[in-house]
Amino acid sequence: MTDPLANSYYAATAHEWRQRSDIQGDARCDVAVIGAGFTGLSAALACAESGFSVILVEAGHVGFGASGRNGGQLIPGLRWTASELEEEFGSERADALFDLCWRDNRVKARIAKHGIACDLKAGHLEAAWTPKDFDAMRREADYLATRFGYESEVIAKADMGVHIATPLYHGGVHDPQGGHFHPLNYAVGLARAAEAAGVDIRESHRAYQIEQTTGGPRVITDWSEIDARYVIDATDSWIADVEPDLGRYTVPIMNYNIATAPLANADALLPSDAAVADSRFVLNYFRLSADKRLIFGGGERYSQTPPRDIAAFVRPFMAEVFPEIADAKIDYGWGGAVAVTMNRLPHIGRRGNVFYAHGFSGHGALVTTLAGELVAEAMAGTAERFDVLANLPSKPFPGGKWLRQPLATLGLLYYAMKDKLG
Repeated sequence: MTDPLANSYYAATAHEWRQRSDIQGDARCDVAVIGAGFTGLSAALACAESGFSVILVEAGHVGFGASGRNGGQLIPGLRWTASELEEEFGSERADALFDLCWRDNRVKARIAKHGIACDLKAGHLEAAWTPKDFDAMRREADYLATRFGYESEVIAKADMGVHIATPLYHGGVHDPQGGHFHPLNYAVGLARAAEAAGVDIRESHRAYQIEQTTGGPRVITDWSEIDARYVIDATDSWIADVEPDLGRYTVPIMNYNIATAPLANADALLPSDAAVADSRFVLNYFRLSADKRLIFGGGERYSQTPPRDIAAFVRPFMAEVFPEIADAKIDYGWGGAVAVTMNRLPHIGRRGNVFYAHGFSGHGALVTTLAGELVAEAMAGTAERFDVLANLPSKPFPGGKWLRQPLATLGLLYYAMKDKLG
């Protein structure tokens, strides 16, 4: 499998991890987990803590997918605002979703519990691309404070310099509960904790089928067959390779990131050291690394073929926000697929003894850890919190195997064009 982290800043600065790729034979366990991203690792760890025997298989290596190469932004909540959730689902379900996805920060809890060194920083700024966007942000901040007692800071356009040195945005909302981190080192930290709890991690083991037998589900990999009481499919963008029917619920969108060389003026660009994401449909998102590089994500592609020069592809977006570093040296450029659902809410559930969680739609750095732990809770016999997420609505993309991606691309291009037209 080609490694999309080959020119990643995260791979270059990752903590040491000896890849567990020794060929191992057939096995039996309580729980077989497929995928060593945040969802799979947190599920495996939580299951082991509950006393289950766990085998985790990963086609690449720990953090190979979006978990190890995302922008590192920790944004509380879901892609829908809390007010949208209440309007759609009512106050009782909105309360439950808010408690899980805004209040219960399992990432911070895991970092603290296991002493994971992953450059965790507090503070996330949502920047308004238009005055209309700022008005909507202000209304939502007021709603969160009044309805849930959730405090954030509304920043007028004239005061944005406290957080970001650009006149491009029309205000924003700073959320101190959000933040940013080194995602690959967080994944490695989860893997170390999982191993210490007894999880058998098998990297370079590609699963390609979940077979139902009279004794329960069986995971077929290219090296072994694993019989289990339960299976957790945490393959996200690759879920169609294991369960083709679940692949109908997401389409992959390619995102790309760059990391500059360390910048002498880094603190002037982002004085509060908050992570930033703007309000465009095809958004820009950026932050400082621990060694004062700007990590910047901008633009997206609907073809699976990456640009010939990732740095050249992303640089114009960076230069629009920070023209003073338009010519800055770029040391790293990388990217990968984000699995997006029709309604931008995650698709989580179970079919018999097989659980799945995917389609976090670019908003998964926090909620994936939560999802993995909720699956473990459900397996241990307490499914109430799992059901809160499993009951979110979902629909497959139209068009079938061959037309699903083209039709989704047309819709995405429409919204991207609206960005450009203002």
